[in-house]
Amino acid sequence: MKFLFLLLLFIPSVTFAAETDPKEAIIIETYHEDVTGDGEKETIELKGMLFSPDAQYYQDIWAEVTSTSSNDWKIPYGGGYDPVIQFIDLNHDGINDIFYQSPTGGSGGLYTYNLRTLANGNMKEIDLPEQRFVEGSFEENFKVSLQMNPGDKPIIIEVIDRAGDYVRLGIYDKNGKLLVPTPLMIDPIAFFEPIKVSDSKGYGLKSYKQISGAYHADGLGTIETLWYFENSEWVILKTEWVPSG
Repeated sequence: MKFLFLLLLFIPSVTFAAETDPKEAIIIETYHEDVTGDGEKETIELKGMLFSPDAQYYQDIWAEVTSTSSNDWKIPYGGGYDPVIQFIDLNHDGINDIFYQSPTGGSGGLYTYNLRTLANGNMKEIDLPEQRFVEGSFEENFKVSLQMNPGDKPIIIEVIDRAGDYVRLGIYDKNGKLLVPTPLMIDPIAFFEPIKVSDSKGYGLKSYKQISGAYHADGLGTIETLWYFENSEWVILKTEWVPSG
């Protein structure tokens, strides 16, 4: 009996995990559009897998494109909230492209976005525009400067109405002397909006890029830029500074 008791002590314990149902894909939206240019409408199912049954966040999102005359495709998008697909000819080849956006859910109001063409049955991702040159910083006497393009004269913005906050944070003293060289918070492009440029030119994209002061909630305004895809690249048609409020 003593031997049996010792033997039981040294038998490794085994835990059997309860069987769980695998997470199922949800069809978020079904579209019918000609995205290959063959004259037939493909079926595009936007699908997602929720993080949990009661969550609003999709841990994985993708689109499945089914064609009656050629191949089928799957387009991965990653995670996000409230995904939407729009079908717009943004590269101006006469065939609608697949333009996807989804909020990331972060404090900066950023979106995940993706643009693809399936013209002639060949899937290709089209890089979206990036606004690389934007510079801004706090200046003396409760002012900030913002330069949107190389060679442009900086925009000077009065921020004396926020003086108390900036003094508390140690950026200025109470007389407006700049104590610490401090750059502005310049976010990536947050969101794109398809915009019709003209009947002859078709559609472009309007981007929104938030500029903040000392922290994200300290929004100073937005750079709004109209882009147009031409000769395989995005060109700027117009850039505008829109102050907050």
